[in-house]
Amino acid sequence: MKIKEFVGSTVLDKNANEVGKIDNVDFDTETGKIETIVLTLQKNLFSKDELEINFEDIATIGAYVILNKEITKEIEVDEVEATTVEIEDDE
Repeated sequence: MKIKEFVGSTVLDKNANEVGKIDNVDFDTETGKIETIVLTLQKNLFSKDELEINFEDIATIGAYVILNKEITKEIEVDEVEATTVEIEDDE
């Protein structure tokens, strides 16, 4: 898979809930390995949040990028700043 095909992929958490889309990829300049991916989380038509995920938190890459973590979002409709994103680890 080419990196331009990877960027824009839909990301699902381990429960198959859509989390967002891959917006950016950060590489280690010495090894060329992917360190983190940046997801864009769509809140509404005019507002977006970003979430950084470690590459180790990716379970599979295919038609979708599936994480081995559960991602929960709590959005308060009245307040733009009330969005919280948590990564829960079952370990």
